[in-house]
Amino acid sequence: MAEKAQYEELIRQFSAFGAVKREMGRLLPADCPGGSAAVLTLLGRHGDMRMSKLAELLAVDMSVTSRHVAHVAERGWIERSPDPADKRSRILRLTTSGQGRLDEIADRTSQMLAHRLSDWSDDEVGQLTRLMARLRASFDDCRAPAARPPAPSGDEQSTRTPAITT
Repeated sequence: MAEKAQYEELIRQFSAFGAVKREMGRLLPADCPGGSAAVLTLLGRHGDMRMSKLAELLAVDMSVTSRHVAHVAERGWIERSPDPADKRSRILRLTTSGQGRLDEIADRTSQMLAHRLSDWSDDEVGQLTRLMARLRASFDDCRAPAARPPAPSGDEQSTRTPAITT
């Protein structure tokens, strides 16, 4: 396991990564904020889905998902059709226009990354990609119970009621 100093440095790097995300966000077209781009990206990657599945993948509340979906639907980038299995639900589907917008965003982002990482080797870019995918996988299942912090040592007082086992 890594030492505390390594995790502290990792925290600093996560904070610094905010600058990278902000620059990538500035590449988005004015009519396509980050939440809308995320909706298009997920529909492009996973295909048609219900709003509840999209909310789960976005890891945000249904009301937030609904606002993002309304924004992209108003622009004709997705369509909402009744779910044949449950008429109360809607299936979200990327339109041709939405795929075009998604392709434009991908092109802009790829060009920026190619420019910024031009002094990186292909192996370094591949290593970063693999490590970021592994990091994401470590945090992916938002439905799993959160990891619990270590239990207090014997000399620390706890205000929690101990569990009763039978």
